Amino acid sequence: MKVFSLAVVLAPPNSTSTILISASDLSSFSFYQRGSVAEFLSFFTKTIVERTPQGQRQSVQENSYTAHVYNRGGSEQLAAVIIADHEYPVRPAFSLLTKVLDDFIAKVPKASYATPTAISFPEINAYLQKYQDPRQADAIMKVQQELDETKIVLHKTIESVLQRGEKINDLVDRSTALSAQSKMFYKTAKKQNSCCVIM
Repeated sequence: MKVFSLAVVLAPPNSTSTILISASDLSSFSFYQRGSVAEFLSFFTKTIVERTPQGQRQSVQENSYTAHVYNRGGSEQLAAVIIADHEYPVRPAFSLLTKVLDDFIAKVPKASYATPTAISFPEINAYLQKYQDPRQADAIMKVQQELDETKIVLHKTIESVLQRGEKINDLVDRSTALSAQSKMFYKTAKKQNSCCVIM
């Protein structure tokens, strides 16, 4: 699972969209491919935002990428886009988009939307890094992972109990044999001690 790009976009209806702030992780591409990939991600981001109606969410697959977009619309006319690989789960992606938009609206004044180069929103890089592993960022996925780990431990415990159970059966068999020998020893000892009675 890999997140390649995260962006906040000004998306006025029936007009060209503008990327206000974005962050990307292109470390999985060679140095010479990064420029082309960055251009493609920007184009893909703008295109998908312009084709998503306000107030809606959608996911679009293109080659080995999946773009999740949330066009919030409203008075801010903002949208957020995350571009990831196909393995990235949908729920954490849309959860991230909602958090990014909420945080962006709270910290960046609407007046600065006209000059995107002047916008300072370093939190977008932190979101990009945090959500690289959706299990750490999404509470439900984290609980599911813990349940899976518990299930694995439980299976290991059952296996060890079965192995221990087999060993216990061997001990029970030995103790049955030991009991027969103990009875013989007791009888022999009783006979030996009966001839020498001390008064």
